[in-house]
Amino acid sequence: MSRPGRHGMTHVIVMNRWKDHYADYARYIDHTRCTVSYVTSPAGRASVPEGAAEIVTLENIEDLAQLRAAVLGLAERHGRPDRLITLKEEDLENAALLRTELGLPGQRPQEVPVFRDKVVMVGRIAAAGLPAPAFAAVSSAAEVVAFAAEHGWDLMVKPRSGSGSAGVVRVSGPQELAEVDFDRWPMMVQVRNPHPVCHVDGVFDGEKLVVWRGSRYLNSCFDFAQGTFLGSVEQGDPELHRIIGDSTEQFMRALTDQPTPFHLELFLEQSESGTTCSFLEVGGRVGGSETPFLWREVHGYDLMEAAFHIQLGVAPTGGVDWDTEDIAGWLLLPAPAERPCRITAVRSMTDRTPGPYAEALLAPGDILPVAHGYEHVGGRFRFRASSAAELTEAIMATYLDFTVSAVPVGTGDGA
Repeated sequence: MSRPGRHGMTHVIVMNRWKDHYADYARYIDHTRCTVSYVTSPAGRASVPEGAAEIVTLENIEDLAQLRAAVLGLAERHGRPDRLITLKEEDLENAALLRTELGLPGQRPQEVPVFRDKVVMVGRIAAAGLPAPAFAAVSSAAEVVAFAAEHGWDLMVKPRSGSGSAGVVRVSGPQELAEVDFDRWPMMVQVRNPHPVCHVDGVFDGEKLVVWRGSRYLNSCFDFAQGTFLGSVEQGDPELHRIIGDSTEQFMRALTDQPTPFHLELFLEQSESGTTCSFLEVGGRVGGSETPFLWREVHGYDLMEAAFHIQLGVAPTGGVDWDTEDIAGWLLLPAPAERPCRITAVRSMTDRTPGPYAEALLAPGDILPVAHGYEHVGGRFRFRASSAAELTEAIMATYLDFTVSAVPVGTGDGA
């Protein structure tokens, strides 16, 4: 039997589906003193550290029956787990269900919707008297038309739960509602806010922000889903940082009183009378894309470690001196062909000036899978600079000069 390790744990089960090392699990928990077992997707097998007591690979990690069987099998072979941990947003609901079934501490099913169901989360914000665009749950085109009769057109119709703008449709009139699939997901409608979108990443301790950083999108997640680039530039202005932080803290207090890592999106409305923030949406997890890497490499703070420790029951801590920090940012380029596709040529950009300090690219011959999200894309790049203007210049230069090509992979092509 394993001896109790750090934080008194003996058996911890981790759910993972990242291929890249978004989380450094071997550093978060001692695999020599604790029994640490993993349930992973086929792609995620590559990032499971050495020292795992056992690895169970599931073809469909989202299938609750398969996941339950895997977790129960690990419990039978290695002892009842002390914790079940997942850092991936799409797995939060199933993990909460299994914790309840097994009597394990941690997030419960009733706590998940506020960070997964956009109708629930925006409802909480509105009930607290905080600014957010008008919204409603809808299940048909007729209900959207009725909403537009009250609020006007230029609307966003989107799944109540989801990420990466999958299934989101901008609607400027009733004729465009044919593009909306009301049968695939529960849907909502929201008045479109034309102001720039910022994302705020950090950790909330249940009362206040422990650490946070606001960044402005170049384009938007919706634009990226339509096939163009997506970039992000941290905002280094101290007064703007304070305003974003104050609004974010109010939003998080309206949503939860529990320690929570977060990726929150808001509209930044700047005018002669001042700057205000309006709520868009939030995830109760670490931001995706290059965010975990940038925080570790540029700011020396591991958001994933903080999230992992919260799920172990350990209070989060801060520790970034923003006055001495570089500005960090990232760039994503879309898939170069219909997925799945085989990369035929790719151009590295790390030797460019201005350019990224790091990149994540597939090599010629590699397959870009059907899986969507911000890990499996045409190119991922990380940047650091002394100012937002310098950072934006490097991101745009990389976007304009980067090339990647691919050919679709047919069902008979061996992939």
